Amino acid sequence: MPKVSKLTPMQMKFAQELVYNEGRKTATECAIEAKYSSDRAAVTASELQNPKLYPLVVQYIGQLRQEILKKYDINFESHLAQLGDMRNKALNAKAWTAAINAEVARGKAAGLYVEQKIIRTGKLDDLSEEELDSRIAEVLDQYSPILEGVEAKEFKEQVKNATPTTERRLPKPVNIVSEDTSSTN
Repeated sequence: MPKVSKLTPMQMKFAQELVYNEGRKTATECAIEAKYSSDRAAVTASELQNPKLYPLVVQYIGQLRQEILKKYDINFESHLAQLGDMRNKALNAKAWTAAINAEVARGKAAGLYVEQKIIRTGKLDDLSEEELDSRIAEVLDQYSPILEGVEAKEFKEQVKNATPTTERRLPKPVNIVSEDTSSTN
């Protein structure tokens, strides 16, 4: 292939179709849209994206993608400004929930809110008796509105007196008798 120093209009059209319709059209469809032969569209699309065969086309595709990235670039300032604009529009429309959500999102982006998640792992078996007593009292306090008249001491006694069942039994096997429904004469 001879070295070309300039893109053809069809190559430019292919690159533009490919970048501007990314995710909506295949490269083959973009080649057909750029007026390449539909019989060879898949091959042509592949070749046009090969930097060894068509470095200028690949370079132009890269430039177009960079332009799109710049256009939709997000940074801290633009993000806060966009959220502020959404909040103001929501306030003007008296959409209070949307305005509050936009303002909360601005606060989160600015770092004014810190979300914490605490994940505790462990078993009750690993706790000492004092830790277990305090945990039971804590749970009883927490759920006292739904428990009717259960005291911590009473509950502790019930737990101590309960006999743990660690023995597991399998269900008894069931004998299945098959009846021969076919009759032989």
